[in-house]
Amino acid sequence: MTKIKLFSTSAKSKSPSQITVPDTIFNAKINQPLMAQAVKVYLSNQRRSTAKTKSRGQVKVTHAKVWRQKGTGRARHGSRNAPIFVGGAKAHGPSGFQNYSRKLTKKMKRLSLFSALTSKIKSDQIIAIADLDKLKPKTKIFNIAFNKLLKDPKKLLLITSPSSTIQRSTKNLPYINLVSPLKLNTYQALNAHHLIFTPEAIKVLKTHYFK
Repeated sequence: MTKIKLFSTSAKSKSPSQITVPDTIFNAKINQPLMAQAVKVYLSNQRRSTAKTKSRGQVKVTHAKVWRQKGTGRARHGSRNAPIFVGGAKAHGPSGFQNYSRKLTKKMKRLSLFSALTSKIKSDQIIAIADLDKLKPKTKIFNIAFNKLLKDPKKLLLITSPSSTIQRSTKNLPYINLVSPLKLNTYQALNAHHLIFTPEAIKVLKTHYFK
């Protein structure tokens, strides 16, 4: 069975100092191409089609003929809103209706997440913390606890069930993000330097994926 370190809020190991986690989730086969695909799908789905260029009908220029049809020695042109002229329209530019959404099957999402969690646990970047909800709901106290737990914490991802106390106490800590175990995805797991689970979140993961 796979085990991870379990700490108390005082940053001291709590007895038992390790917590057992399901092998299916935290000791799966690491599939690098699948994780890369999951990350691309996630980032693509965050993208919005905000870029837009004007068509020939939207450019505000004169529609009079640029020069006479014949006798100038130059190519014939109808109006100055053609893309080849300065101030004209943009040829084949973005319309603002691009669809960047992509999809993964449920099985691919699950396996990519298991791969990400396995790679993190092999890199010793996953720990568990207990009794977090028993701390006073103050940002300063939570900041001291996390700094004792990890020296100079950066990009921590705290996986815990939604709690107004924890959310309110950590929202002003720039180095930590909260996510529900049911909403954890591959990108979030790989993007964080350390993943911190609560024992309850591990139980929720196990129940959700193996009902």
